[in-house]
Amino acid sequence: MTSATQAPAAPARTLPNRPDMVSVGTMVWLTSELMFFAGLFAMFFTLRSTQGEMWAVYSQELDILLAGIITVILVASSFTAQFGVFAAERHQPRRTGGMLSVKSWGMVEWYILSFILGAIFIAGQSYEFAVLVSHGVSIQANAFGSAFYITTGFHGLHVIGGLFAFLYVIARAYFSVKFSAREAHAAVVVSYYWHFVDVVWIALFGIVYILPLLV
Repeated sequence: MTSATQAPAAPARTLPNRPDMVSVGTMVWLTSELMFFAGLFAMFFTLRSTQGEMWAVYSQELDILLAGIITVILVASSFTAQFGVFAAERHQPRRTGGMLSVKSWGMVEWYILSFILGAIFIAGQSYEFAVLVSHGVSIQANAFGSAFYITTGFHGLHVIGGLFAFLYVIARAYFSVKFSAREAHAAVVVSYYWHFVDVVWIALFGIVYILPLLV
């Protein structure tokens, strides 16, 4: 004979939703990188305010058309990277149709395209550096050269770091037995970094190339 009364079952314990430590760490690191670039911007403005005539002369050596083209290319890479994130979030690592069927592309194809666009940006920036050096505008020539190469050069190094991050995520998708949430999360974190790099360049493009035309 069973007892007429039974003790109620204990409610299931639920764990609190904690923020992902990788995402939090990435955000904190990007915040420190933002402060780093803020310091570079402050250096640029300080030197420009004290040597305005030099800035007016040497700013004319900059190739605004080329800088504008590679800026559009870099901004476009942010959109392609985000499409890669959408594919990663639906756990689609590779394309499900033909190569020309963009709608069927997976994370790998979108990230390869983002890598190519980023590499074109670096190639264009390197070409501009080479032309400027041939015209006597080098990092040791004067304050303008130092400020220009330090600000844009450090950004270029960050872009190169992003390119390696793309390769890492692509290789991880290829060699993983199963594309899991961890691979998808890695793709998302890399996109955070890439969007940050793009936003910083938009600010640099406005300050270095556009501002001398207005002031």
